[in-house]
Amino acid sequence: MGISQISTGILSIQDAGTNCYLLEHAGALVFVDAGLPRTWRYTHEALRRIGRSWADVTDIVVTHAHFDHIGFAARAQREAGVTVWVHPGDHRIAAHPYRYRPGRPRLLYPLRHPKSLPVLGRMVRSGALRVPGVEEIADLTSGPLPAGLQAIATPGHTDGHCVLHLPDLGVLFTGDALVTLDPYTGRTGPRIVAQAGTKDAPRAMQSLDLIAATEANLVLTGHGPPFTQGAQAAAELARSHGVA
Repeated sequence: MGISQISTGILSIQDAGTNCYLLEHAGALVFVDAGLPRTWRYTHEALRRIGRSWADVTDIVVTHAHFDHIGFAARAQREAGVTVWVHPGDHRIAAHPYRYRPGRPRLLYPLRHPKSLPVLGRMVRSGALRVPGVEEIADLTSGPLPAGLQAIATPGHTDGHCVLHLPDLGVLFTGDALVTLDPYTGRTGPRIVAQAGTKDAPRAMQSLDLIAATEANLVLTGHGPPFTQGAQAAAELARSHGVA
């Protein structure tokens, strides 16, 4: 686990190879993604670091609704009354986190990619197998998002995947449309997630064009460290790595 100051107004919380972000910007305090269930305990420390608490948080904006990105969302909604924003294409997964089919069966991936085993093991210990669904979901496409976030639909990893752009800061939250650590292979560097987690790999590759078009300077991913060489370079590297 680690809590890191990324830049002014952005803290990263890393738990079991999975990232979520605490964002204070444009008069709002929100989380981008909601990690795993155990990540909840680390959110309190992150909030304390900036002199805030869950009473000050109004929203969680979700890039996509896989279990490792909505881990504490239901609890935050129940205990803090936050609004959880999800693209309509992922509403069903948000309510039922394990009812989705990846592009390829995932059971053989740890055998083919043993570097994934430590990552997947940590995710299980952080609650990856017991993520509750979110009962009340706000439509991410229905109006302005808090903190100045702009959603860009980047389907492929899931039907409703979106990256979240902060144009005035040059920051892009890519969720799992582009990562720097693939949990299913253990490979590092900008890439799309293996088909054990990605529903439609060709579509995910096409969405890299939308990521590049943001021209963001800083890329903050759902898994792995920040990429500081810009969205265009990240997309080019991801294309060159292909998909597992």
